[in-house]
Amino acid sequence: MNITAADVNKLRQMTGAGIMDCKKALQENNGDFEQAIDYLRKKGQKVAAKRADREANEGYVVAKTTDDKTFGAVVMVSCETDFVGKNEEFIQFSKDLLDLGIQNKLTEADALLPLKMGAVTVAEKLNEMLGKTGEKMQVAAFESIQAPIVVAYNHHGNRLATLVGFNKKEVAGIEELGREIAMQVAAMNPVSLDKDDVDPKIIESEIEIGKEQARQEGKPEELLEKIAQGKLNKFFKENTLLNQEFIKDSKKTVGQYIAEHDKELKVVSFKRLQLGA
Repeated sequence: MNITAADVNKLRQMTGAGIMDCKKALQENNGDFEQAIDYLRKKGQKVAAKRADREANEGYVVAKTTDDKTFGAVVMVSCETDFVGKNEEFIQFSKDLLDLGIQNKLTEADALLPLKMGAVTVAEKLNEMLGKTGEKMQVAAFESIQAPIVVAYNHHGNRLATLVGFNKKEVAGIEELGREIAMQVAAMNPVSLDKDDVDPKIIESEIEIGKEQARQEGKPEELLEKIAQGKLNKFFKENTLLNQEFIKDSKKTVGQYIAEHDKELKVVSFKRLQLGA
């Protein structure tokens, strides 16, 4: 299979690995990017977790809740350049789009497109703005949470925003706590809430990668499973929200920090959208 320089460069952007390593990874995996990423990790390379297509590199991300805080949503509207992404009309369109999604209690981006925004639909408005700027624009993502209380966090610059929903509202300082957990989600990008919520395919892949890394290090075959399980536990600690070290106090996990406020308080869901990631 012919691996182009553009393919190699794309994998470099996704992983941060070297040119020759990326080229070999693609050649060994018939140009499959996901398999190439796993190949690099199995070889013991530290790979940046940028697996998404980078077309949505510019745009605007914003999160918000209803006044009673029982429903929250976050939208990501993408464009091609920073110039358009910071344009006032584009920013206002993104905010209006979020309001529309919240008013209609939507759960996905496609449901926004047929809705009316003034005299035209959202899809028509996107085409109208494309005509003005010459840039491709799209509603790249829309996520929402319904819970007894939802807290929204918008990171400076509106390239990243998060939502966190909790199972009960009557907790002292719940909004401040919610903001801290929403900031944790923004900073640490967990893949799931707890160990049991991790996709089985991810677990299977992590065990296989752990075994191959140990094999590359010359560890005995009979110890590979045990070593891989140890690496998996480390993965859970680093990548599941409740087991992560709390960013404001590394001596406790996020789960422990929440339990200190109220033993019955639980995170029911979280959402995180970021441009170019």
